[in-house]
Amino acid sequence: ATGRDLDGAFHAASDADVADAAVKARDAFSVYRSLPNTDRAAFLRAIADELEAARPDFVARVPQETALPEGRVNGELGRTIGQMRLFADVVEEGSWVDARLERPQPNREPVPKPDLRSMRVPMGPVAVFGASNFPLAFSVAGGDTASALAAGCPVVAVAHYAHPGTCEIAGEAIVRAAKKTGMPDGVFSMLQGTGQDVGVPLVEHPAISAVGFTGSRRGGLALSEVAAGREEPVPVFAEMSSVNPVVLLPGALADRSQRIAEGLAGSVSLGVGQFCTNPGLVFVPDEHAHRFAEELAAALGESHGGTALHSGIARAYEEAVSGRRDHAAVETVVASPNDVSTARINPHVFQTTLSELTAHGDLAGEAFGPATTLVSYDAVDELSCAIMGLEGQLTGTIHYADSDLPLSDMLVAALRDRAGRLILNGFPTGVEVCHAMVHGGPYPATSDGRTTSVGTAAIERWTRRFCYQDAVPDMLPPELKDGNPLGIRRMVDGAYA
Repeated sequence: ATGRDLDGAFHAASDADVADAAVKARDAFSVYRSLPNTDRAAFLRAIADELEAARPDFVARVPQETALPEGRVNGELGRTIGQMRLFADVVEEGSWVDARLERPQPNREPVPKPDLRSMRVPMGPVAVFGASNFPLAFSVAGGDTASALAAGCPVVAVAHYAHPGTCEIAGEAIVRAAKKTGMPDGVFSMLQGTGQDVGVPLVEHPAISAVGFTGSRRGGLALSEVAAGREEPVPVFAEMSSVNPVVLLPGALADRSQRIAEGLAGSVSLGVGQFCTNPGLVFVPDEHAHRFAEELAAALGESHGGTALHSGIARAYEEAVSGRRDHAAVETVVASPNDVSTARINPHVFQTTLSELTAHGDLAGEAFGPATTLVSYDAVDELSCAIMGLEGQLTGTIHYADSDLPLSDMLVAALRDRAGRLILNGFPTGVEVCHAMVHGGPYPATSDGRTTSVGTAAIERWTRRFCYQDAVPDMLPPELKDGNPLGIRRMVDGAYA
């Protein structure tokens, strides 16, 4: 994280290595896709066990590469392990395939109705690009890998250049699990190298059927362009950038202004602000703006910043906050010098007005780090229009009191159109791994706002629907056979059973 050389040498993948990994993944797919759900679930649980066994190695290596504290490493590893086990449960239960059956009506007039049965099936090998800010939960063994393997898709993961040792430990754990559970060779591979040298040829390879990416907008768009330019284009599910607007309503601030300021300070500075759900834009009523800025400054006074995950983040953060400090329409409320040479970054708070934000769209851009901009507003209808003018977001948040409820409807509607998740009287930085979570949003928060990268619905990204028409029983997979031998939830003639 600080630029100091660490022990360890890593093989930079050649073009031949990339092609070999992709071809092996394609060959493994024909076997892996057909394995019983119990076998895939056993593989995922074995990965979880191997990750747990490697905990001492992660605790030793991750802080060296990322400057994350031991407590964060242990917590994130627990999340990563739990994620694997959750997907194992989903696969083993089996209803995720969304089986649908329509019985034939041979005597229907004027045209007989055929026997139709459909379900989700895996698409094929998936290329996974992990994030720098979550070196475990959104990296080599993270949610994209877990959900793709759960769906029946082999994975070729690209190690992140900022934590190659961490990636190596995770990749070796997955390979050990694959061997212990008898998975086909090529079901998982990991490549070390840069996005240009490894990522581009991997996405270009015809064996790759889909791409998962978490990172910058520039990186996500570059991979999307490569994927779209293929002879056979493939989908890219990229989580990219978001400022996660927060709306504070008058009644909420009258009731608990200081408590909200303290919570916001904690959310802004959590993990040195290096969360994709960091609240970077906060709308405050005019009559409360001055006092709330003082309360937030006081609350952030207890935060002393920290070391960025890597020097590139520190440089980008300094560039972003410098632009705001020098902006004629912006007042600086909190600022401490950053030290890019040591990747040290500190909290910043800026203040402007809704009219200035509307006039200067660059003020709504992401500053990835512990920074936020307070925007004073006068009327909720004007605020609602301004929110509708924002880019797509991962989250939106409203703090309200009962007295604010008449004002909230139009804001809820605006944020529903602009974000993937709405938080009420809370803060956006926590993302629960569960069945109902949506971690996605309209472009450019993600490249495809119909999906989520966190939670069990993430498995849907790596599937397509396939339908059998008038198939004899022996042709059908168990999920679609009469009698429901797997006992899964299915739709039969329009009704779930």
